[in-house]
Amino acid sequence: MSEMVDVSFKLDREVFSALRQDPDQFVPELRLAAAVKWYELGMISQSKAAEIAGLSRSEFITELGRYKVSPFQYASPDMLDESMR
Repeated sequence: MSEMVDVSFKLDREVFSALRQDPDQFVPELRLAAAVKWYELGMISQSKAAEIAGLSRSEFITELGRYKVSPFQYASPDMLDESMR
């Protein structure tokens, strides 16, 4: 089991009202949004993204739909070419 690390930062209270969320709702949504974006960019795998979001893989796949992100990662032709060497 890996070691857990606490991460914290300060945000202006107006951020929460703009998003119509309280801090308790904001934190899980922030984790999910970061995981979805990193997955979309191909920086992390689907299973790692689900872990970051605090969801099961099937729950994460469902959330991808809400963000209009495909559950399938496509490699660029350059990436495919390099992986075949």
